[in-house]
Amino acid sequence: MPAPLPTWHLLTGEYPPVAGGVADHSRLIAEALVRAGEQVHVWAPGPPGVVTEAGVTVHRAPGRFLPGDLRTLSRELDACPGPRRLLLQYVPHALGLKAMNVPFCAWFAARAKDERQVFFHEVVYPWRLHAPWRHHVLAATTRVMLRLVAEAADRGFVSIPTWADHLSVRARRRTEWRPVPSNLPTEVSTVEARRARASLPEGPVVGHFGTYGAAIVGPLESVLVSVLRADPRRQGLLLGRGSRAFMEAVAHRRPDVAARLHARDTLSPEEAAAFLRVCDVLVQPYPDGVSTRRGSAMAGLGLGVPVVTNTGHLTEPLWRDLLPVALVEGTAPSALVEATEHLLSQDEARRALGEHAARIYREHFALERTVEALLRKPPGGTS
Repeated sequence: MPAPLPTWHLLTGEYPPVAGGVADHSRLIAEALVRAGEQVHVWAPGPPGVVTEAGVTVHRAPGRFLPGDLRTLSRELDACPGPRRLLLQYVPHALGLKAMNVPFCAWFAARAKDERQVFFHEVVYPWRLHAPWRHHVLAATTRVMLRLVAEAADRGFVSIPTWADHLSVRARRRTEWRPVPSNLPTEVSTVEARRARASLPEGPVVGHFGTYGAAIVGPLESVLVSVLRADPRRQGLLLGRGSRAFMEAVAHRRPDVAARLHARDTLSPEEAAAFLRVCDVLVQPYPDGVSTRRGSAMAGLGLGVPVVTNTGHLTEPLWRDLLPVALVEGTAPSALVEATEHLLSQDEARRALGEHAARIYREHFALERTVEALLRKPPGGTS
C-alpha cells in the first residue's frame, strides 16, 4: 500500500477576515492547494471555532500561538490524521508577544514528528547602533527565534533573496526564493473594467495601489502632484487601505489638484483589480526599492499595467535584468516623474511594457509557480 499523502497545516498569524498581506497570501496558498487536490487546515488567531471556507478547514482561537495556548494547539494538531506537513507563515510581529514569541518558535522546532516548512516573509529586526535598548533586545530576540525555526525546518522559502543572508549555511541549503504573488485576480472582464472606468472622469489615469505607509506617502505625493499639474486632463486614482485619508490630506495641501484625486479604499479584490486595470500608469515608490515581497507591485504586473518604480537595497537583480517595470535608480521623485511622463506620452511604449510585465509575471511570480514549488519534492526531501 502506498504511504498516505501528508495533510497541509498552515500556521499563520493573519488570515481573512483579518486584513493584511500575509493574510491574503495565506488564503491564496490554502485555496490553491485545495484546488490541487490537497487537504488543507489553517491555524490562526481569531474568534474560537472550526469552519470550512472554500474547502479549507480553518481553526481559530484567540491566543492561538501564545504560550498558554500551545498545549491546546498541540492536542488539536495531534488529533488530525498524519502524516502532517506544517507550513509556517513566518512574520515575527504576527506571532504575538510583541514580535518576541520565543516559546512558539521553540514549540515549532520541537514538532519533529511533523514535516516542517517555513515561508519567511520577514526575518529579523535590524540592529541600529544608537537605537533604544528595547530595540536591541528585539533585534537579539528575533535572531534567536529565526535560528530556532530555520534550523528545525525541513524546507524553507524566502520572499526575497536578501532574507537568506540571515540564515546559516545549513539552513540556506534547504531554502529557496519564492516571490509573493499578487493578492488580486489577474483577469478582469471587459464589463467590470468598463464599469470601473465609467465611474471616473475622462482623461489619463495615474494610479497607486498600497497601504500609504509613512515612508511612501512623501515621495508619492511629490510625484503624483507634479504629474497631475503637468496636464489638466489627468486623473489620480488611489487604491487600497488608507487611500481616502491620503487623498484628503493631499487635497488639503494641494487644492489645485484636489478635484482630480479619487480614492477607493473599501473594495473587494475583484473591484480593486478592475480599477487597477483601467490605470494608464501605476506609480509605486518604495523606500527600500521594488522587490518580490511587494504585493502591490505584483498586482500591477499580474494585470499587465505599466508600473513606474525605483531601486533600493532590497531590489533583486531580476528587476534590472528582465525590466518588467519602468525602473529608476534611487528614490528621487524627479526621476519617477520623468519616467511617468515618458510612459504617458508614449502609447506604444505603455502597451509593450504592460504586455511584457504580464508575461514576466506569469513566468516567474504567479501563484501557480508558488504552488508548484510547494508540491515539488525537494532534493533529498520527503514527498
